[in-house]
Amino acid sequence: MEHEALTRFSRQISLPGIGLDGQKRLQQTRVLVVGAGGLGGPVLQYLAAAGIGTLGIAEYDRVALSNLNRQILFETGDIGRHKVDAASDTLHALNPDISLTPHALRADAENLPTLLTHYDLVADCSDNFATRYAVHDACYAAGKPLVSAAAIGFQGQLSTYKAYLGAPHPCYHCLSPEPPAPEDQPSCAESGILGTVTGILGTWQANEILKEALSIGQGLSGTLLLLDALHATVRRIPLPRDPGCAFCMLE
Repeated sequence: MEHEALTRFSRQISLPGIGLDGQKRLQQTRVLVVGAGGLGGPVLQYLAAAGIGTLGIAEYDRVALSNLNRQILFETGDIGRHKVDAASDTLHALNPDISLTPHALRADAENLPTLLTHYDLVADCSDNFATRYAVHDACYAAGKPLVSAAAIGFQGQLSTYKAYLGAPHPCYHCLSPEPPAPEDQPSCAESGILGTVTGILGTWQANEILKEALSIGQGLSGTLLLLDALHATVRRIPLPRDPGCAFCMLE
């Protein structure tokens, strides 16, 4: 590892459980981040800053003025640009040595199996249930760890899914067997969202990705983390594998 890299990452190289070998492991890790919005911004920034070697960004949208209260990858001058392009510019400015692959598309059941062949870990930062289920199911089939977060209003949730390993690891369907009806899926435009909520959840999500990449600490598989930013509370509740889960029974 070159002297400049040793200096850049010196504070985390000095941590027990990471060291030089761990930093090299991060450099060799490939992470796909689905969604470059409120959650995806801090995930991408912290992973780039930590030295993850390859980051893929799957995002189809363009930057809008209404994004800027929470989507910290972007600034006013980026309005109208493809998010993958604006995000790539910001991340390369942060860490010129990382490899960035923009995927200007809507991640779905058709393209995800091919995308996942190029990555080791996945962060789901999407904002809709259709994408969340598609990402989870593709990760399950490919045997790739998934760290998934969601946020709305003042609240959010976070967990890691590795059900492909078998019991006792739950899948996303153990938490929510079917997507809610469209009328029961509130959007940020309808319900609003505090920008700091996505910042907190996205930062925590990046932390879990780094732990999975390094195989350190206690992961969140089997645990659902619930954030209530309005009351400054975080709850950890068990998320057991559902023995009657129709999806898990397909293995």
